[in-house]
Amino acid sequence: MSNAFAPRPFEDFEDEFDLDMGYAAQPGSMAASDASAGGEPTADQREPLQFMAPAAPTPAVPTLPESPTFSEGGDAFNPVGELVAGAAAAFAPPALSGHAAEVSIPRIAIHVFAERQDTLASAERAGQDRRLARATTQIRVGGVAAAVEAYQHEPTPPLIIVECMKDPQTLLWEVDQLAEVCDAGTKVVVVGATNDILLFRELMRRGVSEYLVAPVQPLQLISAIGGLFADPAQPFVGRSIAFVGARGGSGSSSIAHNTAYAMSERVGANTVIVDYDLPFGTAGLDFNQDPLSGVADALSQPDRLDATLLDRMMVRCTDKLSLFAAPATLDTDWDITPDAFEEVTTRIRSTAPFVVLDLPHLWSGWMRRTLISADEVVIVATPDLASLRNAKNMIDLIKQGRPNDAPPRLVLNQVGVPGRPEIPAKEFGNALGVHPSLMIPFDAKTFGAAANNGQMILDSGAKSKAAEAFQTLAQIVSHREIPMLPGAKASKPAAKSMLSGLFKKKS
Repeated sequence: MSNAFAPRPFEDFEDEFDLDMGYAAQPGSMAASDASAGGEPTADQREPLQFMAPAAPTPAVPTLPESPTFSEGGDAFNPVGELVAGAAAAFAPPALSGHAAEVSIPRIAIHVFAERQDTLASAERAGQDRRLARATTQIRVGGVAAAVEAYQHEPTPPLIIVECMKDPQTLLWEVDQLAEVCDAGTKVVVVGATNDILLFRELMRRGVSEYLVAPVQPLQLISAIGGLFADPAQPFVGRSIAFVGARGGSGSSSIAHNTAYAMSERVGANTVIVDYDLPFGTAGLDFNQDPLSGVADALSQPDRLDATLLDRMMVRCTDKLSLFAAPATLDTDWDITPDAFEEVTTRIRSTAPFVVLDLPHLWSGWMRRTLISADEVVIVATPDLASLRNAKNMIDLIKQGRPNDAPPRLVLNQVGVPGRPEIPAKEFGNALGVHPSLMIPFDAKTFGAAANNGQMILDSGAKSKAAEAFQTLAQIVSHREIPMLPGAKASKPAAKSMLSGLFKKKS
């Protein structure tokens, strides 16, 4: 009896999708001989194989839906160019659109069967990425044949990534072999050696979810996986920026609040501040707002949060700046699970393009997860030995947990305290391997007056060096420029500006 799932090298094409004759199975080719051996049905007698779930399966002979095809006008599509562009766009900083395209991978199992050493290395590096933290990745040596052998005796996971460096017709034949052992609903990503639109279309007709051309990079793999499991119901994800102090009293909260204010008022981006220092948070004081129990209420019921409830819990400081203030009370021990912090942060990120996380100076499981999962990390340190040691420990841990991201940014605060010995900024950066993105001079009068009046530096000391520093830091972490007012002329930078040396172009 003929097998409806027998391997076959090619499918019949519609007129607009005719393959080049070079892809046709020749009489002496391996694909042709395997397809015709033993009286197997010919190509025009069988439906194309699919990796997706059947449309209307029957108990006796499962049938598969028609292969997906591209609409007319897609002939100019370049798989490699589009995939590389997609990967770059998924991880690029937010531009003028107002929000970042951030990948979110669900809790799934991913099996990778790779032939090349660089593909194995990329898959391993991708599996260590923070975006795949919830997924379970297994990497095995071997291509499609190894996958077919493995799934003869075990069920297939939600996603399989296979590599085949053979010629196109052999690749198609092996993909058909894999289809016979795949469970319904399994998604398959194929990594091949040929950059050809006709091969790409034929793989799509067979139900392959994505095709990548080797060599592949870790971010390219992550982008492809994220695209397959993206939730269309939640297309918007804001960019999270975590501020943490290398030691107590480094001024991390003040810098976080002033930077967020500069992002909203100078850059013009909607921003939310989340004060996670529940017992001692100062966000309410700094903005002269009564501290509601917004963060505490959200952490106590993360599953019930929606847009309406989040809006009620937030305090609106300006038209573009909202605040999740900490209760700043010692009446509760605040024993909250790391999952609650992660869920609340995720929900808040759906409300604004930028979310500034003001993290306390402590160490716990939720702090580790928050730092590693944030899109951007800013470590605030003072130029002393304790800050140097703690900052190095933080940077080493964050780099290890974020192998595909840029290292954390370092801000040196309270530089130039009279009479205090300091570690020079150059030596500080050399010891950490991360040079300071910004140095903020010690200015007790300006910062003290702003704190006592519940104001930001941009309002109380608009012409101070600190105000200039916060505007620059806002541009750095948001990847945006400060818009010029109509008719305004660009001002020349001051000759002795503290920032002039940081952004000087090297010859």
